[in-house]
Amino acid sequence: MRIAKNAVVSIEFQLTNTAGQLVDSTPPGKPLEYLHGAAGILPALERALTGMAPGDSFDITITPDQGFGERQPRLVEVVPRSSWPNPELLTVGASVDREDETGEKQSFRIRALDADTVTVDGNHPFAGETLRFKGKVLEAREATTEELATQ
Repeated sequence: MRIAKNAVVSIEFQLTNTAGQLVDSTPPGKPLEYLHGAAGILPALERALTGMAPGDSFDITITPDQGFGERQPRLVEVVPRSSWPNPELLTVGASVDREDETGEKQSFRIRALDADTVTVDGNHPFAGETLRFKGKVLEAREATTEELATQ
């Protein structure tokens, strides 16, 4: 079966940045499975995979505007360390939730710590990056009624 809307697709991939550094990949023997057309992967990647069949290889470059957007400096904040519950447990790289100015929760990653402040970043870790997805389609099959109902 070729990849089309409502197909359950399994792929293995390696994701690298423009420097060629591996930034993500499917673990050996554990492919990524998603429902095609249900917003489970980046739209640009989904469009590129449409029409492929099991056994097909892909090598797709996705620019920031097609992927996770440009980095937004306004999403980087320096906040007092004392404003966090249990500030002694904070570590660089950890993900934390914080309310924005409208009271909505947003996820941030801790970028830096010192004795008085915490620098948090609300940008996606891949924001501003041109990414290269290289991999192979392992399976494409029609979704079951149950799989379609969960979307």
